[in-house]
Amino acid sequence: MEFYEENPDKVSQADIVVGIPSYNEARFIPYPTQQASLGLVQFFRNYKSVIINVDNHSTDGTREAFFGTETEVPKIYISTPEGIVGKGANLRNLFRKVVELGAKACVVVDADLRSITPRWIKNLAEPVFQDFGFVAPLYVRHKYDGTITNSIGYPLTRSVFGRRVRQPIGGDVGFSGEMAKVFLEHPLWNPMVESYGVDIWMTIVAICQGVPICQSFLGRPKIHKTRDPASEVAPAFKEILGTVFTAMMHFTDYWRKIRWSRPTAIFGFGLGEVELPPPVEVKPQALYERFRQGLAQGMETWKEIFPQEVFSKVSEVAEMDPRRFDFPSDLWAKILFSGAVSYARSESERDRILDSLIPLYYGRVYSYVLRTQEMSMQQAEEYIEEQCTVFEEARPFLDERWPG
Repeated sequence: MEFYEENPDKVSQADIVVGIPSYNEARFIPYPTQQASLGLVQFFRNYKSVIINVDNHSTDGTREAFFGTETEVPKIYISTPEGIVGKGANLRNLFRKVVELGAKACVVVDADLRSITPRWIKNLAEPVFQDFGFVAPLYVRHKYDGTITNSIGYPLTRSVFGRRVRQPIGGDVGFSGEMAKVFLEHPLWNPMVESYGVDIWMTIVAICQGVPICQSFLGRPKIHKTRDPASEVAPAFKEILGTVFTAMMHFTDYWRKIRWSRPTAIFGFGLGEVELPPPVEVKPQALYERFRQGLAQGMETWKEIFPQEVFSKVSEVAEMDPRRFDFPSDLWAKILFSGAVSYARSESERDRILDSLIPLYYGRVYSYVLRTQEMSMQQAEEYIEEQCTVFEEARPFLDERWPG
């Protein structure tokens, strides 16, 4: 892929790289850029470091805002050609540059972060120097922030690939220079990974690569641009779930040997955290309406892709009174497992299969909101953990039906 690069300090070698992927983030990018520089200077002064903005040809002045931020650490700007967008496309440019610079460690932080501190750089990079190949973030999040992570990303990666990584789509990660090379050369790369699928793709590739992985507690909640769970999720949903389903096909030999999940080491001291994340507004009625809107069209596909027992239960859920609505975790697990099986079997129907699962996702999130409305964040977290256990208990349902 073509790219455009500006390297005013002519940096040709680095030990640590901090990458900031962006697309029209001129308003937000100065803050994480400044904090990244402070973190590198404070904790890694004896290492050669560089901050790289990997951009999607932003037209709002992101490049100018990045270079205009005063930093002690040198900066490089790399952009995809005009018309090429997607976080994955940006990270591919980052992987290439990390390998080219011979860096030992790379940290990626989102451009819209408002809660990053210099310590985030330390906590994401330091485990790499202690021989961890991949570092996932661990932070306090509001119970309605990250609903795709809570209802799909975490339970699926845990129950299928056998590792408990709480934020597999966290966005802020660390990895070794060797892993950058693995990511750059990996054969499992497609348009979904090039966009929203890249975060969970990195997590799954790292798990299946067998490198030591850990989670790093970042000490503060993730504060960034949040979305109402009832807002339009179709592109992100399809690309994240499609990436997981495709990875299940690619790594079948790996996960078929796994039965139960195992915990992942946590780096950093997380006890005593009292800072609460900002509230995330949620509109339960809008979630329910999106579920209802997709029923008529979805039923036809569900009849084809779900076993009779699953289809019958989905039909029962569809008839429930919205005030007493309940979408059981074991049904949700079997829906996603059935979707994965159909996705693996039918290349021509994959887009339709993913589309059909969107209204069921809204129904599941609506049920989660009803169940957790009166719960504290800790209680909601315990409920998510219970859901994951249900997914693991339902794994034989997947194993019995998986093709090949």
